[in-house]
Amino acid sequence: MLAYLERILDSSMLSPHGICLLWEPELIWLHVVSDACIALAYFSIPFALAILVTKRRDLEFGWVFWAFAVFIMACGLTHVLSIYTLWVPVYGVEGIVKALTAVASVITAGALWPLLPKILTIPSPFELRQVQAALEEEEESKNRDAAQLLGQVREAQRALRESMTRLTAVVETAVDGVILFDAQARILLFNPACERLFGYRADEVMNLDIGMLMSNEERPSSTGHTLRIATGEAAGVRKDGSTFPMDLSVGQAWQDGELIYVGIVHDLTTRKLTEQQLQQAQKMETVGQLSGGIAHDFNNLLTVIIGNAEFLSEQLRARPDLRRFADDICQSGERGAELTQRLLAFSRRQLLQPRAIECRELLTSMHKLLKRTLRENIEITTAFGAGSILAFADRAQLESAVLNLALNAQDAMPAGGHLTLSTELTAIDEHYRVQHPEVESGSYALISITDDGEGMTPDVIERAFEPFFTTKEVGKGSGLGLSMVYGFAKQSGGHVSIYSEPGLGTTVRIYLPHAGGEQSLADIEAREEAAPRGHETILVAEDDPFVRSSVTLRVEALGYRVVAAVNGKEALQQLRTNPAIDLLFTDIVMPGGMSGWELADQARRIRPGLPVVFSSGYALETLVEQGRAHAQSIVLTKPYRNAELARRLREAFAGTPLPS
Repeated sequence: MLAYLERILDSSMLSPHGICLLWEPELIWLHVVSDACIALAYFSIPFALAILVTKRRDLEFGWVFWAFAVFIMACGLTHVLSIYTLWVPVYGVEGIVKALTAVASVITAGALWPLLPKILTIPSPFELRQVQAALEEEEESKNRDAAQLLGQVREAQRALRESMTRLTAVVETAVDGVILFDAQARILLFNPACERLFGYRADEVMNLDIGMLMSNEERPSSTGHTLRIATGEAAGVRKDGSTFPMDLSVGQAWQDGELIYVGIVHDLTTRKLTEQQLQQAQKMETVGQLSGGIAHDFNNLLTVIIGNAEFLSEQLRARPDLRRFADDICQSGERGAELTQRLLAFSRRQLLQPRAIECRELLTSMHKLLKRTLRENIEITTAFGAGSILAFADRAQLESAVLNLALNAQDAMPAGGHLTLSTELTAIDEHYRVQHPEVESGSYALISITDDGEGMTPDVIERAFEPFFTTKEVGKGSGLGLSMVYGFAKQSGGHVSIYSEPGLGTTVRIYLPHAGGEQSLADIEAREEAAPRGHETILVAEDDPFVRSSVTLRVEALGYRVVAAVNGKEALQQLRTNPAIDLLFTDIVMPGGMSGWELADQARRIRPGLPVVFSSGYALETLVEQGRAHAQSIVLTKPYRNAELARRLREAFAGTPLPS
């Protein structure tokens, strides 16, 4: 092998290649330049491949590029040797280089053919563009789907927000109270209706036990993991400690895996009052039917007794001693007939002849009659509203009713006093009907008889219209005076009410249908619609829960904020702790040892200059006459309409009387 190499590398016997070209310069340089360019080109290709492979580590079959680079380098070297052999005959070296190039080319070709199927699977630029287009289309589709999904999510969120807004609006504006609480009875939601019902602000009861709003008997109890709450009628407890009847219904639901409860609270105060009024009306109706039936039968008996007594009296003219007994029987029968007539009036079975009566003229004539009838120590005055006041009723029965009431007032003032007859045009509205559901709303002619006598207790007022009920001594009254007035007013399509306080006297009001009342009612309602409104905070002090609830609703309807108190002590506490209170609205007579006058005096010591509006069943003039009020006091006479309430409130804020 070595000898073979020495022989092929020995060039001493060889001639350079240029001799073959006859050393023609043009041919020599043609070969030199061509082979030099080819060699340079071949030498540059491996460098390019090396840079490509080192920079692109992700290329598959990288070793092929290196093999191809070696092959190309060898090819370039053969062309360099071709230039060299033009002058130096190293044909052995050239042959060896060509042999190595052949080996490299064969190896490269042998390795490339098996790789050809794999290389063909590599995507072409066209295929890559198609794939890219497909990917872009898929991306756009995904973007569209994502945008659609996002739109659906946004729509669902918007629907959820709208649903929550509607639900919140329903809960916030609901007339009934809505309470949300958890299985531990902790309050989670307390709507404005609950704030009005219980007197608490929502932030005062959050996360507190719901049992604080219920009486001890109805408070919730827990058995294991179950919360038990009595549903149906229950007693609610307000912040001030007072109770009120309510209807409680409770439902349950699951929220985030936890059991929650929803309680609906309905105030039964109005319904209970209506039931009481209905029971009272039914009782009076039953008594009336019974007394009316007895009166008719008794009248038949009295007719026989009086007739026989008169006949017997005629027959006994010659016996004066016996005739006197017959006359006594006749007089007693006539008194019995008078009592049965009053029973018929109470039972509304008397025959009435209603017609239009001018109330001012009637009271003027009654004033003259009463001055001659009542004791001299009874001072009688009259007070008339503006304009003509026409009532539709039986004049004789109305005169008898006024006379009966005046005589009762005289009995209530044994040491003398003041009696006031007044009349005005008024209207009964829905607020008044809440406490007196048996009365029809509308325009009425009102006649009031007021005294400053002993007054009545609530128990006496409740039974005052019952037949034969009397507080007088035996033999001094039949107990049918007020019963007759009640029956006459009801049969006439009207109403009668009593306002009285022990030591303050009594006011009896007779409401009779107003002749041609539609136009007058429209005028009253028009004045009410134009009633002045406000935005201040008013402290309402009223012991009667029904009246307090009614006043609160009416004052809030005029735009004011209301803070309620059940007595003078609580009202003063509210004044000390709540600087936002702008006016005190108080009843004159309240339990607890503090009247409305005393409350106003102490309130003005705490808050000098605080406006005060008093509420009373007596007119200001009557209270001033009794020495129980100052002439400059603002007194709202019960019952009153919204327009009068609004006007008196603005009058108090202004500090000067407003024109009527």
